Amino acid sequence: MDSVDVWFSDSDDEESERLVELARTRRMLRDSSNPLELEENIFLKNFRLPKAAFTHLLTLLDSKLQAGVRKTSVPNILKLAATLRFCAQGSYQLSVGNESCIGLGQSTVSIILAEVFNALEECVCRDWIKMQYSEEEKREAKCYFFERSGIPGVIGCIDGTHIKIVSPKKEHQHLYYNRKGFFSLNAMIVCDNAMRIRYINAKYPGATHDANVFNMSALKQQLEEEYRSGERNMLLGDGGYALQPYMLTPYRNPEPGSAECMFNGKHSQGRNIVERTIGVLKNRFRCLLGARALHYEPKRATQIINVCAALHNICIFYNAQFPDEEMLSDRDSDDRAQDNTAFENLSVASEEARAIRNNILQHMQF
Repeated sequence: MDSVDVWFSDSDDEESERLVELARTRRMLRDSSNPLELEENIFLKNFRLPKAAFTHLLTLLDSKLQAGVRKTSVPNILKLAATLRFCAQGSYQLSVGNESCIGLGQSTVSIILAEVFNALEECVCRDWIKMQYSEEEKREAKCYFFERSGIPGVIGCIDGTHIKIVSPKKEHQHLYYNRKGFFSLNAMIVCDNAMRIRYINAKYPGATHDANVFNMSALKQQLEEEYRSGERNMLLGDGGYALQPYMLTPYRNPEPGSAECMFNGKHSQGRNIVERTIGVLKNRFRCLLGARALHYEPKRATQIINVCAALHNICIFYNAQFPDEEMLSDRDSDDRAQDNTAFENLSVASEEARAIRNNILQHMQF
C-alpha cells in the first residue's frame, strides 16, 4: 500500500500540474497572438511571405480547412502561420509550436501540418507551378538567355537536386540511398529567366538518375509533343541529361580552348540560373536544406517539396526578398550539379539533336 501511495504522489502531481500549466500558457498565447500584427520585415523573416500573400493564402484556405467548433480550437490564421514557420525554419514540430507567436503542442502541430499541406497542395500547386508560357513570357525568356549565353530559343533550365529524408522502410532503403551517401528524393526542377519554378517532379527516390527522372516524367512527353507540333523551344540541361532537339546539353570532354569548350562555358553561364533558383528555394524554405532531413515518409516529403516550390513562386509574384545575410551559397555544399559524373547518352541523342547543337555552335560569337 505504501508503494502505491508513493507512486501516485508528488512526482505525478507535479508533472500533471506542469502539463496543465503548459497547455494553459499555450492557449493564452494562441488567444492573444495575431501574426499579422508583426512588423512587415519581421513577418517576412518569420514566414517568408509578405502579409499580402499570407492574407491571400488565408482566403484560399478558408473553405479547405476544418472549422473548429470548440473554444480551444486553433484558428486558421495560426494553422497557416505554423505551417509556413515550419517550412521557413526547417526545425522540428515541437520547436515550431513553442514559438511565442504560435503556442501549440507538438501533436497539434503534427495534425495541423498534415491538414494545411493537403489544402495547399490542392489549391496552390496547380495554379502556381505551370510549364505553360505566354508568348510574352517566351520572348522575355529567349531574350534573357540569348543575352547571357548567346544560345537562341532557350526558355528555361533544368536540373536535379537531392532533398534529404529520414530512412524509409527497410525494403525500400536501397531505392532512396543516393550516390552521395544519404537517403533522399531526387527533385527535378525547371526554372525560367525570372527564377520561377515552371515544373517540379519530386516523387522519385534518390538513387534514380536525373536522366531517368526526366525520361519517366510528363514533361518529356509534353516537350516532344510541342516539338512535333512545330514549337522550337529548348531547355538547358547539364551532361546528366541526353541531348534532344528540345534539350540542349554541353559537349562531352571537349579539347581545352576548342570551340566546343567555349560553347560549354557559354552554356554553363546560361544554365547557372537553375542552380541559383534551387539555392534560393532551399534557403528560403529551410526545411529542404540538407542540414536536417525531412522526418516524413516519401509521399508526404514530396508533398512538402511541391508546396514549397509553389510558395517560392508566390514570393516572386509578390516581390518578396529576404535579408542578404540569409542568402547563403547557391546550393548545399553536398548538392552541386552533376557535371563531374555527367554523361551523354549518345544512343538516344538523335542526329537531329546533334545537328541543332552543331548549328548553334557554328553561329555563336566568342
